[in-house]
Amino acid sequence: MKRRMHLVGYLMAGPSWHNNGSWRHRDSDAVRATDPARYEHLARVMETACFDALFFVDFTGIYDIHGGNFDATVRWAGQMCLLDPMQLLTAMARVTKHIGLATTMSTTGTYPFHIARSFATLDHISGGRTAWNVVTSASHTEARNFGLAALPDKALRYDHADEVLEACFKLWQSWEPDALRLDQAAGIYADPSKIHYVDYEGRYVRTRGPLTTPRGPQGRPVIMQAGSSPRGRDFAGRWAEVIFTHQGEASAMRAFCEDIKARVARHGRNPDHCVILPAIDVIAAESQTEAEDMAAELDALVNPELGVAEMSLILGHDLSAYPLDEPLAFAGGGEGIQGVLDNLRAGGALGGLTLREAGRRYGVNQMTPRLIGTAESIADRLQAMFEAGCCDGFMVVPALSPRGYEDFCRLVVPELQRRDLFRREYSGRTLHENLFGEPIQPG
Repeated sequence: MKRRMHLVGYLMAGPSWHNNGSWRHRDSDAVRATDPARYEHLARVMETACFDALFFVDFTGIYDIHGGNFDATVRWAGQMCLLDPMQLLTAMARVTKHIGLATTMSTTGTYPFHIARSFATLDHISGGRTAWNVVTSASHTEARNFGLAALPDKALRYDHADEVLEACFKLWQSWEPDALRLDQAAGIYADPSKIHYVDYEGRYVRTRGPLTTPRGPQGRPVIMQAGSSPRGRDFAGRWAEVIFTHQGEASAMRAFCEDIKARVARHGRNPDHCVILPAIDVIAAESQTEAEDMAAELDALVNPELGVAEMSLILGHDLSAYPLDEPLAFAGGGEGIQGVLDNLRAGGALGGLTLREAGRRYGVNQMTPRLIGTAESIADRLQAMFEAGCCDGFMVVPALSPRGYEDFCRLVVPELQRRDLFRREYSGRTLHENLFGEPIQPG
């Protein structure tokens, strides 16, 4: 079978994601960030283009590392998750039939039973199209909202996450596929012999089961992950079927891909059943000039001070006391998101530039590779990375919503299809089938 790339659309239930000024653009729908119709429209656009899935990043706090408060984030429309994406996905499921529906849920702040029940329910609502982006959280802000004094260290968070996944998998398996009899004549709704206690007891996690929700059409969600630390990569090797990653250069993408595939194999899994998707920021237009003009418009709206505030989150270090017009001397952090931090270093944002310049650069696209041009030029670059073994596809992160998605789907996707690099129709019933050509095996 010919190898074709996978495409997943990146979303956040807030006013902006990677470009912090895009919400001010005349074509932006950001003022409707709390309107479910905004996300329903984006789901339809991406499904018409045959995207594998759409994916909500999510975090459960308004970040207040910068200056010890959330003023910059709230005042200037920084990254905020204003709505619970799990509930948004139920609305999006009702207006789509094929596209996968993925969201983030933290193993550090959520009980396994709640996670398992939520995704099993969405699996029924969507007809088997769910994916869970597993995170362990990366900020003390979230930890305090979970009732913790501080975030546990990274190794402990991943040890705990391993147990959460083990418990969830057992809960999803607690109903056998044919447990529901639905025999009205005989008066038998379900066969109790096919529903089982879990009695999972680990070092950190306990749950009795069985799950209250019968097994869904897919069986369980596809597992996504985005960790880039050595411990995060090993966790991905054990569990992940889709990986969202940040690398700025093709060589770094290829090295990451090779490393993850090797870890998957060491865990006795099929490396072809782990799809690696680096993020790309795309501005597509009918002509190169038009695309560059749009990029210039968006860049002019970027707020460098908000960029600095959001860098405080990524670095896990308050940058508010540093002079804005001097080079940033800080080089490390306690909290923070490892993959983006590595990308900041590789992109030069932690040295040479003034802090204001670094904030502007980060505010443009968070150091994500940026593709600006026509359908043909963008497809050329995507094809080159894909065929060089850098990835299995891409996490598409347009700067502007909804136009960025609409333009990519209208212009770039047909060009990829013309080159036989991307599907023209969905072939599977579930997300797992569309990703890997086969259903999840029971058990």
